[in-house]
Amino acid sequence: MDASTVLYNQLKAAEPFFLLAGPNVIESEEHIFRMAKHIKNVATKVGLPLVFKSSFDKANRTSSKSFRGPGLAEGLKILEKVKVAYDIPIITDVHEASQTDLLVAAAKTGKIINIKKGQFCAPSVMVNSAEKVRLAGNPNVMVCERGTMFGYNDLIVDPRNLEWIREANCPVVADVTHALQQPAGKKLDDGGVASGGLRELIPCVARTAVAVGVDGIFMEVHDDPSNAPVDGPTQWPLRHLEELLVELVAIARVSKGKQRFNIDLTPYCD
Repeated sequence: MDASTVLYNQLKAAEPFFLLAGPNVIESEEHIFRMAKHIKNVATKVGLPLVFKSSFDKANRTSSKSFRGPGLAEGLKILEKVKVAYDIPIITDVHEASQTDLLVAAAKTGKIINIKKGQFCAPSVMVNSAEKVRLAGNPNVMVCERGTMFGYNDLIVDPRNLEWIREANCPVVADVTHALQQPAGKKLDDGGVASGGLRELIPCVARTAVAVGVDGIFMEVHDDPSNAPVDGPTQWPLRHLEELLVELVAIARVSKGKQRFNIDLTPYCD
């Protein structure tokens, strides 16, 4: 059995959930190593399987002035060093222009594929998305809820989606940080705009997700979010990571969210 399948099976079996966490983007090799060290220590202490995350290139920014990271070649070298140094699996995002059929191209790598639901999509589309990966020969697929557009510059989190996307028949992940973005909702001094966000609601969304019974929590974490070059308003402070995860684990352990509620519609009689 290959390493990706072994990891996928471990994540599927994780109780009460697994954690995908790290800073939004690689700012420097020194910073990413420091973040990996602290986040791994917290996850180990709390007892959660960890997959460390960070982006090598924020190519999907609307502003050409936005910080993008070290790029594909250098970024992947840094992530490989983190993987080896701290013995943790890595997840990163893929959005290369050369990959016209992105899901199929990603599937053919044989790696675990975490598909984020488009913020403009109904949860039902995730059934086809997951199936597209499987039909390309890769059964190691997960689906991720990350909020839904609600007018301009805002997202809403609909807990029903966490239940409905289970129909994709694979692990369900809740992105509790991107789901609270306010896209292009922050005005900059130079007249431009950047993503704003509602960091203070991250615990609210995370508590809801684990109570519903998700398989994994995705969250961006930073040691100095007020000065993060990208998505600072929705990165969770590293100093509060352990405190929040301890609470989430406690909620998840008493919830029956992963069990379907059997509703009896026969007439009630005294």
